[in-house]
Amino acid sequence: MTRALIADDEAHLATYLRDQLLKLWPELEIVAIARNGPEAAERIAELQPDIAFLDIQMPGLTGLDVAAGIEGLTRVVFVTAYDEYALSAFDAEAVDYVLKPVTAERLARTVDRVRRALAPREDAAAEPPDDARLARALRRLQAPATQAAAPLRWIRASQGELTHQVAVSDVMFFHADDKYTCVRTAQAEHLIRTPIAELAAQLDGQQFWQIHRSTIVNLAHLAGTRRDEASRLFVRVTGWKDELPVSRAYVHLFKPM
Repeated sequence: MTRALIADDEAHLATYLRDQLLKLWPELEIVAIARNGPEAAERIAELQPDIAFLDIQMPGLTGLDVAAGIEGLTRVVFVTAYDEYALSAFDAEAVDYVLKPVTAERLARTVDRVRRALAPREDAAAEPPDDARLARALRRLQAPATQAAAPLRWIRASQGELTHQVAVSDVMFFHADDKYTCVRTAQAEHLIRTPIAELAAQLDGQQFWQIHRSTIVNLAHLAGTRRDEASRLFVRVTGWKDELPVSRAYVHLFKPM
């Protein structure tokens, strides 16, 4: 049975959503209804539901804050009256983004999307692999690509008439910036046109970890990690004043450390 949590600070809207979901999906088990962000975060951590239907504007923590702090396998659907958070919802890897007022027809499409998103998990073995084994498995899957050719050792970055030869080992992190990728060392910042995805395939996967769809860090320059009050994870890089956010998709990499 698929287990779900609903979080909305307006009780009548939470009740309406619960009733509509159970009509469309009788096998669904609603394990909790949270009235604010902190309660939602606490209940998700405690109950580990398969899916969380989160309002965005809630007291204490927003739905986006709650989603960013999820460490387990709980997937997220945002149910909100505001359309300006859709891009942030994409970053949070939401299954769906539903605008209020929620109609039965629109919710039926959401239920279908959630079922499809959870189908591989429902068909898999009863006990999913823990985060440490998952991290190792991901690195093993990446190994053939990195073994096919020697890992990238140098970056060539042009600046006007000059071409800089940058040692990859000196790079603290790579960050996608519009049409370019920023190559940040302790001494300078260079711009190259190579996309982050292409760089990730060329770098040593044991030394460089992608922590966000737009960021790759060099573990040799990693100073530590920090969680904020919303349980979002950030990494600190030696010689760099600002922290770098870790998206939900990559939080598991840091658990075995």
